[in-house]
Amino acid sequence: MNLHIEEKIAFISGSTKGIGFATALGLAKEGAVVWVNGRSEISVNLAKVKIEQRVPNARVYSIVADLSTPEGCDKVIQNLPIVDILVNNVGIFEPKQFEDIPDEDWLRFFETNVMSGVRLSRHYLPIMKENNWGRILFVSSESALQIPQEMIHYGITKTAQIALARGLAESTKGTNVTVNSVLPGPSRSEGVETFVQQIADQQGITFEEMEKEFFDNIRPSSLIQRFAAPSEVANMLVYLCGCGASATNGAAVRVDGGVVKSAF
Repeated sequence: MNLHIEEKIAFISGSTKGIGFATALGLAKEGAVVWVNGRSEISVNLAKVKIEQRVPNARVYSIVADLSTPEGCDKVIQNLPIVDILVNNVGIFEPKQFEDIPDEDWLRFFETNVMSGVRLSRHYLPIMKENNWGRILFVSSESALQIPQEMIHYGITKTAQIALARGLAESTKGTNVTVNSVLPGPSRSEGVETFVQQIADQQGITFEEMEKEFFDNIRPSSLIQRFAAPSEVANMLVYLCGCGASATNGAAVRVDGGVVKSAF
């Protein structure tokens, strides 16, 4: 599919691995000018090289910045003042019981998962509206709808992203700018894969056995009964960045493998 986003400038936060990297790769394949982001020179350079190896003639650049801070967001804006496509993907998660979550963790999660998108969107959205074209996406989670008991702070930040995306979309009436959120289900990103493998090792079982146990007991409502590949989520994100998705605005689009037991 030709999404007609050649020459569009795309910035994907937290894009050195997982869903973010898969999205950057997909946008590069569509001819966009892609900027990857991470917190270390090594990680962003490696991501850049991987995309260049897989996409001949790709135009891919990198920005090292910690987007959990105002300074990190300012660094991106200073180096990249204009963006056509903004994918707010950076995020953190950590299983922890509610009574054990200190204020510092609540603030750390909110700064990374929510304020990074707030700060970047605050700069880029007015420019997109002035240019009468743009795409802003927030990578939320099914945990925004089904708050996980084991990491309530994570779930709340993901709900906040959906509210933020819908509120920003309200300001785009009559323009060719769209703002949407995408809700992945359990995905086999590097962080999740490492976490699940560690638990499997502790229990003396294989990853596949641990995966089955997870979907039998933790996410039994999943219809696909497996972790989604990052590319499966990225396919939806890339599509929503394209010109063909121009009538999708203010939506929360689920790519959750059917985990959420609702048709709406």
